[in-house]
Amino acid sequence: MFTGILVTKDDAGHRATLQDIDDGLLGEGDVTLRVEWSTLNYKDGLAITGQSPVVRRFPLVPGIDFAGTVVHSSHPAWRPGDQAILNGWGVGESHSGGLAQMARVHGDWLVDLPPVFSTRQAMAIGTAGYTAMLCVLALEKHGIRPADGEILVTGANGGVGSVAIALLAGLGYTVVASTGRASEADYLQSLGAARIIDRAELGAPGKPLGKERWAGVVDAVGSHTLANACATTKYRGAVAACGLAGGMDFPASVAPFILRGITLYGIDSVMAPLALRQQAWQRLASDLDVAKLEAITQEIGLSEAIAVGTALLQGSVRGRVVVDVQRGLAAGSGLHAGR
Repeated sequence: MFTGILVTKDDAGHRATLQDIDDGLLGEGDVTLRVEWSTLNYKDGLAITGQSPVVRRFPLVPGIDFAGTVVHSSHPAWRPGDQAILNGWGVGESHSGGLAQMARVHGDWLVDLPPVFSTRQAMAIGTAGYTAMLCVLALEKHGIRPADGEILVTGANGGVGSVAIALLAGLGYTVVASTGRASEADYLQSLGAARIIDRAELGAPGKPLGKERWAGVVDAVGSHTLANACATTKYRGAVAACGLAGGMDFPASVAPFILRGITLYGIDSVMAPLALRQQAWQRLASDLDVAKLEAITQEIGLSEAIAVGTALLQGSVRGRVVVDVQRGLAAGSGLHAGR
């Protein structure tokens, strides 16, 4: 038995409860790990609250990320004592995930922890930071260089946005941060944002084409924000789309694509191949300023994850949240969320 958050669904509704969990609920896998740190992403908030059908089987431990130490392995690439990172692969959705003190997964899903990071720092990066790096790699592959012009980052206060700003600024790009919280300007500028704009500039229905403004875009919002970002991207620029905090719709026209030749890259972090994951983590190890990472991060215990997951969906959480899963409540706490 170990402590974790368990999501259940029955006639009474969707519930997330902190409780003792039996090893049998971990699911299939050839590597068992002691989870040291997890994190909270937007998708985790959805899984905890049930506001969207993220969880595909019940009961299930949520948490799409974790970092920890191997305690048992029948996989040839992993031995007890190895430290590893897990991002995506349906973990926390269809396979029990990281918001518990133990996890069991397939070894092919794991990535070596880069030596420069602790397990806590790896989760301060998490899927959000790993996704931000995938966006940066897409813009670089497209050929966008710092001299080409400003890079727009939407949802700038969130996990993806915060890490994207730090990465891009560190690489010499001029970053414009879009946020709905003007009070966070100092925070965003401390990460490297050269300029702050109100998200209202991009959040309402816009024209098929607007003034050319951005050499590239990292968008974590979707909906009208993504459509307007595409409409204002410079000729032959690129937009990396990785999120849907503003909605899954894309109310755009073909004009930016056929008149300006822009490219829209879809960034998938869940099923990305191992080689790309390894490249992203290697680049994070070399390019991310750890001091800025600490400024982005807040720490909570496992017992606080349910409440913070709810707050995250309300847009009131800045940057990254790391979860110390070994700092939880005893069984029978009764702490829960649901609907």
